Amino acid sequence: MCGELAHARVALAKAAARADEVIAALPEPAGRSSAQRAAAAAARAEARELRAAFLGVHADAVYDELTGGRTRYLRVAELADGAAAAFPGLVPTPERLATERSRPQAEKEGDEIDQGLFFRAVLRSPAAGAHLLDAMLRPTPRALGLLPEFLRTGTADLGSVRLERTEGAARLTMCRDDCLNAEDDQQIDDMETAVDLALLDPAVEVCLLRGGEMTHPRYRGRRVFSAGVNLKTLHGGGISLVDFLLRRELGYIHKILRGSLTGNAPGGLPAMVEKPWVAAVDTFAIGGGAQILLVFDCVLAASDAYFSLPAAKEGIIPGASNFRLSRAVGPRLARQLILGGRRLRASEPEARLVFDEVHETEALDEAVEAALRRLRGSAVLANRRMLNLAEESRIEFQSYMADFALQQSFRLYSPDVIDKVGRFAASG
Repeated sequence: MCGELAHARVALAKAAARADEVIAALPEPAGRSSAQRAAAAAARAEARELRAAFLGVHADAVYDELTGGRTRYLRVAELADGAAAAFPGLVPTPERLATERSRPQAEKEGDEIDQGLFFRAVLRSPAAGAHLLDAMLRPTPRALGLLPEFLRTGTADLGSVRLERTEGAARLTMCRDDCLNAEDDQQIDDMETAVDLALLDPAVEVCLLRGGEMTHPRYRGRRVFSAGVNLKTLHGGGISLVDFLLRRELGYIHKILRGSLTGNAPGGLPAMVEKPWVAAVDTFAIGGGAQILLVFDCVLAASDAYFSLPAAKEGIIPGASNFRLSRAVGPRLARQLILGGRRLRASEPEARLVFDEVHETEALDEAVEAALRRLRGSAVLANRRMLNLAEESRIEFQSYMADFALQQSFRLYSPDVIDKVGRFAASG
């Protein structure tokens, strides 16, 4: 098997080099003719076919080599960087991705699709995929570094998220007040750090996520939950498959659902630290902001708020919503929301399938405090764990994320997405 892998590794590197030579001889993507674009696409397709075949046979061996036989826990970015170094031509190098990152989305080569192929293969493997999920559930180094100070003070200002512990509750406030809490790579990092800190603090019994007051001209002085992905950042090439889309789903969102993996408990069982979570939705939860509500234990909303998942209209896949939303609202309403772009207002009867409670804005603060008190019961965590186990198995989630990795990478570079985000950016 080692000999086969060595031979396949060399063949893969040669095929990737041939494709690179073809593309390097062409003008930059924005200046290519139709024939030149076709030549680049053909070269990439040939190399990708070999990558897919290579991973179909050797994905477990590749993962084991990169992780020392699954003795080391590498996060998705570390795993991708390691694969680029150890298996030339399998995924783009950090230097190549940096060049891609400097270009607008419409002018990229689409190298992240090769990362999508790689992560699809890893997540489809029962052993490697499960190990990667565990790696992504472990606390981040940034959170571990900030933890002593947070334990001492009970506060942390992470930039786009503020965290405060009061009366046993960790209160996370999204505070990108200029862009309506629209998400980018930095906010994903801040959110995961905040979730880790809340989970790791033994003085925290329950957690709350809410949007802060905005300075955006249209919503100045009002709380806003989230406007989802930052489409201007996407147009500018700043939304990445690994550091944003995969890290987001496998990192902080999955940690809210499952907890943080802190080691091994007696008997070799994984040691998970879990907390119940409450979300309070002011004004709107759009796109990514709507997606994260599906893993919360209790969701409250102001009576004038709404929920929407316009990803299909934008041309991308709304994270794990296609996996979770039908369970919450039923298949017909899920299709209306995801495929048809329906906006679900808190005042509509069907909104109770998404929001546990709806209150007038002036009464929402009191309702939030009541929800936090209810979720401090001694048996809440055990029952929460069993409900999550019944509703969403890790194996099913892992399988969904395998296909998501590849399909979302294709969507990022589809002509309709590039056209839509470009028009959005121009109008803004």
